Amino acid sequence: MTARREQSSSAAVPDARAGVAADGVPDRAWFTREVQVVARDLLGALLTRRTPEGAVTVRITEVEAYAGPADPGSHAYRGETARNRTMFGEPGHVYVYRHLGLHHCMNVVCSPPGEASAVLLRAGEVVEGADLARERRAAAGVTRSDVDLARGPARLTVALAIDRDDDGADVADPRGDLVLRVPPRPGGDVATGPRVGVSGEGGRADLFPWRFWLAGDPTVSAYRAAESRRRRR
Repeated sequence: MTARREQSSSAAVPDARAGVAADGVPDRAWFTREVQVVARDLLGALLTRRTPEGAVTVRITEVEAYAGPADPGSHAYRGETARNRTMFGEPGHVYVYRHLGLHHCMNVVCSPPGEASAVLLRAGEVVEGADLARERRAAAGVTRSDVDLARGPARLTVALAIDRDDDGADVADPRGDLVLRVPPRPGGDVATGPRVGVSGEGGRADLFPWRFWLAGDPTVSAYRAAESRRRRR
């Protein structure tokens, strides 16, 4: 895997707090910026899911950017379908899909309607509701430690109890059951590299180094190259 590090710097990157309310919830315009910028600014953000069983909050540590019809690695590359319709809708909503018929993955739509750019939430740290997250993960499979509770896109959705019924949920609504809050830009380095499991042109590190993660964070998932057959997400 080819990866590089970039220093987190408010001088180099637009202010992640612009358009963010005092409670940390971004406004709709915050999500309409360039997809790579939104992806980077989601690192360190807190995503809370409230259910009758309780609340679970994940601090996002790893993401991937996808630029819609202009991106050969994106689900939206060949246009709108019943499956990806949420990607073409209003920014600040989540696009949830089922991967290989087994696992759910969650993306945040971050472009004006029709453009279909989105950020895949790949991994995070459970910072609230760890007991509930452990119960959910234990029911879904083996969990070796708390580091693994949301370490990977499928584990993250299990910890938060996300499935296709949540497709279209609005994370910019502080009254909702799934809410995103953006803290000040996290300190330390942000690493970038090729996206996981994307083959063909969309998986080229020189063209799409659009996986972003907090360098050195133990909850970041392991990199895996694409399988031999062509896959898009």
